[in-house]
Amino acid sequence: MADETGSNERLIASALGDDLSFLLARANALSLAAGNAALSPHGLRVRSYSVLALAAADGARPTQRELAEFLRLDPSQVVALVDDLERTGLVARRPDQSDRRAKVVVVTDAGRDVFAAAQDAVRASEHAVHAFLDDSEHARLAELLRRVAFPVASDHVLSDDAHRSLGTAHPSRHR
Repeated sequence: MADETGSNERLIASALGDDLSFLLARANALSLAAGNAALSPHGLRVRSYSVLALAAADGARPTQRELAEFLRLDPSQVVALVDDLERTGLVARRPDQSDRRAKVVVVTDAGRDVFAAAQDAVRASEHAVHAFLDDSEHARLAELLRRVAFPVASDHVLSDDAHRSLGTAHPSRHR
């Protein structure tokens, strides 16, 4: 085991140890593994939990397209996730009141109960994964990740190149 620690220290000291994309990917992998383990007793994984959480949000009533865009998943992946959640009775598809051609995803009573228990498990898992951060560091990390994850909603302006690489629309193009 000491060998592995020494190897990790050498590798952390490499150029990759300062690469933000790598660090985000590694942190994400650790978080996903812990989250999936915590959600398993509830019959969920991180992606299905994410869909359930958005369906359970008060008044959200997201369409599958909105879910795909928000979660940055292919629409076919969202269809499969909603199918699985619907099959287990946790969500239902309903006509969108503003566009009858579209369907919204809503949580069922059973889904709300499962979500509440799963949310507690996810929070405990997140606390364990980030136990080395104090409360202010945790809040700062969350703030920075929100800015990275949702750059258009942040208080800074992105270049046209940044919008192209992120696949987001430039706000001035919508006027």
